Formats: sequence, C-alpha cells, structure tokens
Amino acid sequence: MYFEDRVDAGRRLAELLLEHGYSGEDTLVLGLPRGGVPVAYEVASALGTPLDVWVVRKVGAPGFQELGLGAVAEGGIAYLNRELMEEVGATEEEVRDTVRRKSAEVNERVVRYRQGARAPAVEGKVVILVDDGIATGGTFRAAIQALRLRHPGRIVLAVPVAASQALAELQPLVDDAVCVFPTPALYAIGQWYSDFHQVPDDDVVDLLEQARLNLRSRRPSPPIEPAHV
Repeated sequence: MYFEDRVDAGRRLAELLLEHGYSGEDTLVLGLPRGGVPVAYEVASALGTPLDVWVVRKVGAPGFQELGLGAVAEGGIAYLNRELMEEVGATEEEVRDTVRRKSAEVNERVVRYRQGARAPAVEGKVVILVDDGIATGGTFRAAIQALRLRHPGRIVLAVPVAASQALAELQPLVDDAVCVFPTPALYAIGQWYSDFHQVPDDDVVDLLEQARLNLRSRRPSPPIEPAHV
C-alpha cells in the first residue's frame, strides 16, 4: 500500500504542488466528490486556498456499473467513450437513460454539498482539480470540459496516484498535471491505500464548511478605526 489514507495522500500531493510553485493567490481547489474531497481538503489547507467541489458522476456500463463508459459533470456536460461503448455492446438508448439518471444525481448532490450556495467563480483563476486517483480518466474529462466553458486561467490536474496511460491522455486537456505516483498498472485505486473507506456525503459537507472556517481564520482582521473624541 502506498498511502495510509486520503489524508496522507492529500498531504503528500500538497507538498508536490508547493514544490511546483502553486499557492493560494488567485487559486481555487476543487475536489471531485466524494473520495476526492478529503484529498482536496488537505491540498487547500496547505496552499491556503478556497475549497469547493465539482460534482461528477460516472456513467457505468449496463450490467457492470463499475466499468466507466464516461461521466456526467455539473454544468450539463456528458463525456462518453464511444469506442468502449461499442466494445461492451452498450446501445445509445441504454446509455442515454443512464446519462439522464446520473444528471439528476449530479443536480441533487450539487444542492446537498453546497447547501444552496452558488457554484464557485473560476474565471481567470488557477483551478486545481483533485481526486483520490485516476483509473480511466472519464470523470476528469467531463469535469475539465465543464470547467473550460467557464474560462479559468489555468486548470491543474492533481492526484496522488494515476494510471500512466490515462494520465498521458488527460495531459493535453489541462495546463499542468501533478501526480505523486503514476503507475503503468492500476486496476483499482483502492489498491494504493491502506484505508480506502467510502466517504459519506455528510463528511463532504463538513470538510467544505471546515475549509471555509480555516480560510477565514487565515485572513487578517480589518484595522480598528481610532475612536473620534
């Protein structure tokens, strides 16, 4: 096992991002829920940046949901791997139904995680997009496509572990890619963690709130105006 848990992975990823010169100035960290959020929390804490989520749901193959045929991201973006669809014999109708269902799930989770707040403003900012690992890269592709429509200054892909081929395919889509451990053989992200338990929705909400509190505590208090006598 390479990482103890997502906290360990996030701290090691943050160290690498700091070495690459990333900091809190005009930077926003976005975690892909749910597993990417604990990792992103550690990154945002170390860099002193705001933390938010970008909600993405995997589109699984009919009868084998663990096999990702693509993903749906908030903002109404769907990415589908047509070649893989043909390989597994998935029809357009089957996949369309799954995309519709996953889109509804994305909308529900946006409301749940942000508690009514607006989506983060990304225009002109350095957006560091974080997950706990990359196997095929479908969720990242959907998130990147959605974010590009909002005109960020730069998009940085940041993960603790990734399949080398998927990472190479994603690199042309982003401005930078930072990975602690790229590996040619990655069959399951959980293989690289001693503790890879499922992250509950409540934990995502709590981490986002804690990140906001942390950021407020970093900001200097406004100067006290002298009393007029």
